[in-house]
Amino acid sequence: MEKGTFKMLLAMDIGNTNTVLGLFRDDEIVQDWRIRTEVNATVDEFGILIRNLFAFAELPMDSVKHVIISCVVPPVLNTADRFCRKYFGVSPFIVGPGIKTGMPIFYDNPKEVGADRIVNAVAAYEAHKQATIVVDFGTATTFDYISERGEYMGGVISPGIMISCEALFQKASKLPRVEIFARPRSVLAKNTIASMNAGIVYGYAALVDGIIQRIKREVHVETRVIATGGLATLIAGECPAIEEVDDFLTLKGLKIIFERNRKGP
Repeated sequence: MEKGTFKMLLAMDIGNTNTVLGLFRDDEIVQDWRIRTEVNATVDEFGILIRNLFAFAELPMDSVKHVIISCVVPPVLNTADRFCRKYFGVSPFIVGPGIKTGMPIFYDNPKEVGADRIVNAVAAYEAHKQATIVVDFGTATTFDYISERGEYMGGVISPGIMISCEALFQKASKLPRVEIFARPRSVLAKNTIASMNAGIVYGYAALVDGIIQRIKREVHVETRVIATGGLATLIAGECPAIEEVDDFLTLKGLKIIFERNRKGP
């Protein structure tokens, strides 16, 4: 069968900074993209961008039969919903109240938990069937604990790495804006940019290890630790507490939740 003739599922995770898309054929991710989240983009601007991504990958848009969306940016959700109806001709599944996740949520107000955090939790527990901590390096860095019974028990939210970088640049007038892409050569840096890089990477690694240790002390259970998100690989390399990095954890969770809510072919 020729490429693109399959009917596929498009999973969309719309975050505050980036939107991640994954195209599934059965259980395989055949294509993935990471684009910037544009709050003010119109339906047609969104459509042009996605059409170009499909064209570059030599995939016809009519190969998409289903769409599932998790979104933490309410103004974009309406745009994405209308985009799916106009360009794919489908009504998307939207992760939120009323959708079946298969996971009890023990939070004071379950509606307050970001859709991406629940999706990550579902994917992590489905993969390992044990108590798990998920660390997501997004606009905020989040820590979520799932019990050995597959229950979402709560977590931690801290400022994200890039938020911290930007705050340092804006509030310290003599410090330049830095981009974090590689492991620092040394903790004891010899110039300003290297000093900032070391402080951000090693400081964040210590924050992550410290919070994970505190969660483990509180739950008293053997716990697996999984990281995901844009800078997960960089920071995880400096965090002994992180056992696994899964760049596609959220997309996998969306696929699982879609299957749990699917009706018909």
